[in-house]
Amino acid sequence: MTTTTTSHHLSPAFPGRAPWGTANKLRAWQEGAMGKYIQEQPRDFLAVATPGAGKTTFALTLASWLLHHHVVQQVTVVAPTEHLKKQWAEAAARVGIKLDPEYSAGPLGREYHGVAVTYAGVGVRPMLHRNRCEQRKTLVILDEIHHAGDSKSWGEACLEAFEPATRRLALTGTPFRSDTNPIPFVTYEEGNDGIRRSAADYTYGYGNALADGVVRPVIFLSYSGNMRWRTKAGDEIEARLGEPMTKDAISQAWRTALDPRGEWMPNVLRAADRRLTEVRKAIPDAGALVIAADQDSARAYAKLIREITGEGPAVVLSDDSGASQRIDDFSHSDSRWMVAVRMVSEGVDVPRLAVGVYATTISTPLFFAQAVGRFVRSRRRGETASVFVPTIPTLLTFANEMEVERDHVLDRPKKDGEEDPYAEEDKLLAEAERRQDEDTGEDDQLSFEALESDAVFDRVLYDGAEFGMQAHAGSEEEQDYLGIPGLLEPDQVQMLLQKRQARQIAHSRKRPDAEADLLELPAERRPVVTHKELLELRKQLNTLVGAYVHQSGKPHGVIHNELRRVCGGPPSAEATAGQLNERISKVREWATRMK
Repeated sequence: MTTTTTSHHLSPAFPGRAPWGTANKLRAWQEGAMGKYIQEQPRDFLAVATPGAGKTTFALTLASWLLHHHVVQQVTVVAPTEHLKKQWAEAAARVGIKLDPEYSAGPLGREYHGVAVTYAGVGVRPMLHRNRCEQRKTLVILDEIHHAGDSKSWGEACLEAFEPATRRLALTGTPFRSDTNPIPFVTYEEGNDGIRRSAADYTYGYGNALADGVVRPVIFLSYSGNMRWRTKAGDEIEARLGEPMTKDAISQAWRTALDPRGEWMPNVLRAADRRLTEVRKAIPDAGALVIAADQDSARAYAKLIREITGEGPAVVLSDDSGASQRIDDFSHSDSRWMVAVRMVSEGVDVPRLAVGVYATTISTPLFFAQAVGRFVRSRRRGETASVFVPTIPTLLTFANEMEVERDHVLDRPKKDGEEDPYAEEDKLLAEAERRQDEDTGEDDQLSFEALESDAVFDRVLYDGAEFGMQAHAGSEEEQDYLGIPGLLEPDQVQMLLQKRQARQIAHSRKRPDAEADLLELPAERRPVVTHKELLELRKQLNTLVGAYVHQSGKPHGVIHNELRRVCGGPPSAEATAGQLNERISKVREWATRMK
């Protein structure tokens, strides 16, 4: 695998020259990848380049070279969506390659050099595309190749359709999947640990692209707040985003935050709109995007944005021709907001997007990276991207690891406990059930009703570091961070964030204790507690309850239920860190009294 920042060994005149003859300018990594390909002439080539780095330009430059040298006679581009298929055809036309994005069957018009299709389209008629590859020497460009692993049928269809192709170029910005479905035409190499991982022929990661000024640095603004919801069993649960909870409780708190009827989403949208206003002072056409979980939420968020800004956003609800046109219209306008369900999260090229709101509960590293990738395309020096996220441990981990390069892991470690991070806790719950300690509420964990939510500015994550202290939405302290200029060098961003935090700490120290109603600790001293640490608290509570059983003569279940009655809150399987600590203190108090 080649990982490089090629600009470090090219002449100062680069990228003003374009030796391949199809683009006005080639970036250093594109030239490096071209050189490697032309030198090795492989049948299969996997190029991994961070979203926004210019994979399309590289692929079409290579396609032009292969057509010009008669290595291939035609080109087939396979893309994830209808919109991207058309986007590829438009980009190809600009460099003199004509692709038919409407092709469905039969002979291709003579004016075309090839076709642009979707993975779903190949899945429906793999033999049609196989016959085309067998009839003429074909270059197949597989855009965002990880989609070929989305289903067994798509993977098998790609293998069947493009096995006879003369050349195959696989592209991805994120070569990792959360599952172990092998991706067609990708080489997997076994490491010293016996685990097979995807092997790229050329890698240009986010860290390298950031160093070269090819992509924008990302400022993540994280928002916490109190969430309250009701389970199917009628239990009302209250928790704060960012506190350690079970997987189900995190999911329910997260969904409560994203409920448009609460206060969390309106407050976060207001904050994001203020940030957009600040960015537009330096970048007048900057736009913002809300990535919504479903169509109903998208419509509700659009209504909130209209109420907040007085301007209706572009709403993209599905992958149809109308949606594609709305994306194009927004891309070429100077409108402030767009709201979209999933489809805009990957590959769609709207370079003016500079502010994002992550309003979906999808928590895979693949989706998160692709979503953030919509905001990092750099147009001029000093641009930054701002992405608003809920304080969910998984998301903050992804945000702090933006520069980590990942490969697709085909095998999973088989060591005890590693395969499932919740295995140990599941064992504890099973034990508790056997002892009939308490009702764990497992049957109703998935059903809930959001009751209320509020938003609290929590922290800023930038370049792997965390800044800020909690502040009310709409406060001067929050505005300090929202008002960072939209055009800054990366080191200036870091310096400003440090200054903002120092000022906030100094201001906080002058307040009377009675006014300090938020957890006023700097972000670096306020880490999001991990699931493992939550498990330790539960173990501690169970140990203390077990000791008190012998002291009091009462059964486990009676003690647990008494703790719930006195301290409030749900069963311990769903309790937050604060609730568990309160019960730990209470059972210690009881034990002390009995001595």
